[in-house]
Amino acid sequence: MILWVLCLVLVLWFAIFRYRRRNMYRLAKHITGSKDELPGIGVAHRLVGNTEEIMYSLQQLSYESIHNNGIIKGWLGHILYFVVVDPVDLEVVLKSCLEKDDLHRFIRKIIGNGGIFAPVSIWRRRRKIMVPAFSPKILENFVNVFSEQSQILTNKLSNCANGKIFSIWHYLSTYTLDSVCETAMGVHIEAQSNKDLPFLKSMNRVLNLVTERIFHLWLQADWMYRLFWFKHSEHDQCVGVMHKFTDEVIKRKRASIIAEKQNKTETGVEFDLGTYQMKTFLDLLITFSGGDKGYNDVELREEVMTLTVAGTDTSAVAIGYTLKLLGKYPHIQEKVYQELLDVFEGSDRPLIKEDLMKLTYLERVVKESLRLFPPVPFIIRKVLEDIKLPSGRVLPAGSGVVVSIWGIHRDPHYWGPDAEHFDPDRFLPERLNLAHSTSFMPFSSGPRNCVGYQYAMMSIKTALSTVLRKYKVVGDPESGPIPSMRVKLDVMMKAADGYQLALERRPTA
Repeated sequence: MILWVLCLVLVLWFAIFRYRRRNMYRLAKHITGSKDELPGIGVAHRLVGNTEEIMYSLQQLSYESIHNNGIIKGWLGHILYFVVVDPVDLEVVLKSCLEKDDLHRFIRKIIGNGGIFAPVSIWRRRRKIMVPAFSPKILENFVNVFSEQSQILTNKLSNCANGKIFSIWHYLSTYTLDSVCETAMGVHIEAQSNKDLPFLKSMNRVLNLVTERIFHLWLQADWMYRLFWFKHSEHDQCVGVMHKFTDEVIKRKRASIIAEKQNKTETGVEFDLGTYQMKTFLDLLITFSGGDKGYNDVELREEVMTLTVAGTDTSAVAIGYTLKLLGKYPHIQEKVYQELLDVFEGSDRPLIKEDLMKLTYLERVVKESLRLFPPVPFIIRKVLEDIKLPSGRVLPAGSGVVVSIWGIHRDPHYWGPDAEHFDPDRFLPERLNLAHSTSFMPFSSGPRNCVGYQYAMMSIKTALSTVLRKYKVVGDPESGPIPSMRVKLDVMMKAADGYQLALERRPTA
């Protein structure tokens, strides 16, 4: 009798569940589904395995979307997602669907409600505070930091410049971490001189754990994740290391601000000399949020953690892909080097802010690298209300949209039949004539785009120009215009081989 009652309850629950979602099922029928979907689990079986296999599956789903007029649907268990690559439709999605998908809750366990992943109710206020901190006048003060840290990077690489293959990832990620920590928090952690820095090790590992949890359904429920105690324990330990480091920095910064106020001279108060000194993002966030009445320590930690994690990995990833591509295409690397000789007149002087505007070919190379290998290949948004797209299709409330930047950047409908080719000159002003601006969005688009785009470009160009003036990237040239590279997804898209390449010292270096 009890068994029959339980069965009846389950049947009723399932019927009510389906009835409440009838609008979703009705609208979803009009959009092509992904191939190889299975009853009950949808495409979940395609997203198993390691992070390289997961990335491959997501690439294939993106290509399916390209071949199906820019959109396909796929069920992940009971959750409906649409993989979209059509830039016209995506402009509407990115302006209308501002809420991040629930899958981002796993990243929030690390950085909290930092601006990138915060719910809209929190994001709106924080965005207003963050945008002024990334104004060009403020960012240009950081070029000296990038220049100094890139000089340290080239010095550290000297022992590797022997023509032998090695992984450059650690060198790049410590360069970007040193740069971010100095500009964001005003601390010199000297990561480039410390191979076993706990913060960096913890960050790299926890991002890998988060990616596993996002795509493996059996790891998503908190109670289930605790059963995998070794992963759960390692996750919490990594987060603890990162939070402790950031909290200590904030505590010291609060104390230094109080001391500065107490010791400020009469002249300093009158002319506000502090305005003309380089301020870190932490200083600016405290000031712009209202000083003592602004962000509390937890809110500061969330914003600083977001800047640190995003700023470290995105720039390092972009530099790594660009270097690997230059190794595959020596003739393009030679053009970059010739531009560097022209701008720096053969000298080894440090880069200054005026140089960045002159490195036009290098910028085209970086943009083409970002097009083919965007650090953040996918963005996921919630659909809270039915939304009709310009293409006429309707996304139902309760679903999610996977914005495939990887797919957008490789869509031949907008980039031509050579969309997969590595061709920096496609970014020449006379050639770049995109039918839609959302066709190129390496740092997202719309109201929630990345405010740190210019910051990242400055760091990337500074590091590349410094390294390439001193070293030549060597390797087996690519046999054709389409670069082959194994990639994996650790929240951001990274080279599966750890950015293996070889360097040789330039004759004049």
